[in-house]
Amino acid sequence: MVEAHGKGTLKITSELAEGEMVRLSFTDDGLGIAPQNMSRIFDPFFTTKEVGSGTGLGLSICYGIVTSHGGRIYVRSEIGQGSYLCR
Repeated sequence: MVEAHGKGTLKITSELAEGEMVRLSFTDDGLGIAPQNMSRIFDPFFTTKEVGSGTGLGLSICYGIVTSHGGRIYVRSEIGQGSYLCR
């Protein structure tokens, strides 16, 4: 988000979904994710950042935690439109 605007907005919401399920959503106004990277964003050590700027573990750790508890995680994104991550 900082690269896109020099600042950024991250919106976090939660709601009770089906039964005892909780839906957490994260929406940002960053650059978005390139289509060719979408299939890899949950892969351990995958990053598009420069060396030394990130490990590429954040989303893979989230994926592991969510799925090990029986949840689902997905993302929608368009270049220039930011991203939407739901758990």
